[in-house]
Formats: sequence, structure tokens, C-alpha cells
Amino acid sequence: MSVQSIGTVWSWTGFIAFILLMLALDLGVFHRTPRSISWREALAWSLTWIGLAAAFCVGLHVSAGSGPALEFSAGFLLEKALAVDNIFVFVVIFRAFGVPAQVQHRVLRWGVLGALAMRAMFIFLGSAFIQRFHWAMYAFGGLLVFTGLRLAFEQKSETDHQPNAALRFITRLLPATSEFVGDRFTVVQNGRRYATPLLMTLVSIEVSDLIFAVDSIPAIFAVTRDPFLVFTSNIFAIMGLRSLYFVLAALIDKFVYLKPALALVLVFVGAKMALAELYPISILASVSAIACILGIALLASLWRRARPDASPVPARDAQQLAEGS
Repeated sequence: MSVQSIGTVWSWTGFIAFILLMLALDLGVFHRTPRSISWREALAWSLTWIGLAAAFCVGLHVSAGSGPALEFSAGFLLEKALAVDNIFVFVVIFRAFGVPAQVQHRVLRWGVLGALAMRAMFIFLGSAFIQRFHWAMYAFGGLLVFTGLRLAFEQKSETDHQPNAALRFITRLLPATSEFVGDRFTVVQNGRRYATPLLMTLVSIEVSDLIFAVDSIPAIFAVTRDPFLVFTSNIFAIMGLRSLYFVLAALIDKFVYLKPALALVLVFVGAKMALAELYPISILASVSAIACILGIALLASLWRRARPDASPVPARDAQQLAEGS
């Protein structure tokens, strides 16, 4: 099974060059020095990336038609929603390690770069695998349905998200200090190199990125099989992940219906992928369904928080959530 991609050599080259330029500006100019990121600055960067994705979608519509533009929109919306779930885990990890607010940006910088590399690898491997083995679509669809059901019914504590096996492996290679040393990942003491808690945090972030990549890549193939659209929608969603974290960190507990909504979205796209030969669903219907599920979850969460009998997040806990301590 072959998939005709709209991506040409020039479009791939141009997009990758654009992303590298934006990374250089973001990490090398605007956020070169580790510091605490304000909510307004994070919101501005989040809106910038959403605006760039929207402009890219308009460009797709003009150059390739409404079909690819809708597929990109569905992929971006899906990956953005899954990225919010990723932020849940980031908040838990930062709180578990007590990472100071002024160095969280440094961890997220490397975490996002690692996520970009892993997503690119999984996308190209997954695309080649699907084109070679048609039955992989059914396997991916079943995996997504299983993941959605697991997400809907799982009952995990915050500590369950910590990749303890990876941390134990790192501490066997490098002994660890108990205190942070500025924004350094390792430090030399008495002639011996030690890992700091910041490195432990980064390892946890990267492992969580790997886990989310395994879940999200099959999901994106459920709405489009074009490697260029899969890649671009993923990259746009991931590039805004760091700034989105600082926007949502203090508000994340208010999205009480996000996980059930994401579970339903995963079951929907998994069923769409597995039953594509029998009951094909148009991309417009897919975009509408995903948007409706997420929109209803957001409105329901806001309604619940507005109820007089709802339990508000204590101010101290909200502040700790924002600061990661």
C-alpha cells in the first residue's frame, strides 16, 4: 500500500529550515538565559505557534486544496490535545523533584528537543511500516482503542508517572546529589562527577515523551497517512509544548474532564483506523468530532469549577503547581 505525499523535496527542506530557524530564535535569542517564564510571555509564544500553524494550514489550502488542509487541522488538533495530557505528567514530575521555577525552562528546552527527535523517528518508521504492511493499520487502531480504554479506567497516583527504572539505571552510571546546583545537570565534587536532581528530572521528562510518542503517532496516522502532514502537524504541536506548559501549569487541575475526553478521542480515532475499510469516516467528520469532544470537555470543566459546591484548588497548591515545588 503506497501513500501519495504532497511533500516535495523543496517543501520538506523549507519546512525543516523554518523550524530550525525558529528553534534558533526561541532557544538561542529569546530564551537563552534560564529564568522564570511569565504567564503573559508563555501565552504570547503559545499563540505565536498556533498562529504559525494556522498560517501553514492556509498555505496548504491554497497550494494543495482543502483535503490536505483539513487533514493537517485534524492532526494538529489531536496532537495538541494529547500534548495537554503530556503537560499533566510534566507538572507531576516537576512537583515530585521540587524543580525551581527558574530552571524548569531549561529542562523543558531539552525535553522538547528530545520529543522532536523521537517523533521524527517514529513518524518515518511508522509511515514505512504502514506502507509495507497494510495490516498495521488494524494493529494501530486496536492499540489506540486499548490505550483510550486504559486511560478511561486507570487509577494512578502521581508517583506512578515517575520512570523509576530509568532513574535507577542513571544512578548506577552516575551517583546523584540531593541538592540542585543552579541549572546544571551534572557537577564535579571531590574529583568525581555527580548527577543533579535536574538531570533526574530531564530523564523522567524524556521517558514520558517516549511513552507519549508511542501513543500519539498511531493516533495521527488515523487522520492522515501523508508523511508530510503527519510530520508538520506533530512538529507544530510539539514546538508550542514548552510555552503551553507555563500557560497551563497553574490551571491544569481545573480541566477535570480532559482525561475522559482524550480517552474518547483515542477510542474514536482507533475505531476509525481499524474500521476504515468497512465504515470510512470523512476527514471533515473526524475534525468535527475531535473538536466537539474536546470543546464539550472544556466547557464541562469550566461549568464544574463555576459551581458553588465545587472544590476550588487552594491558593497555596495552585502556586506550588505553577512553581513546580
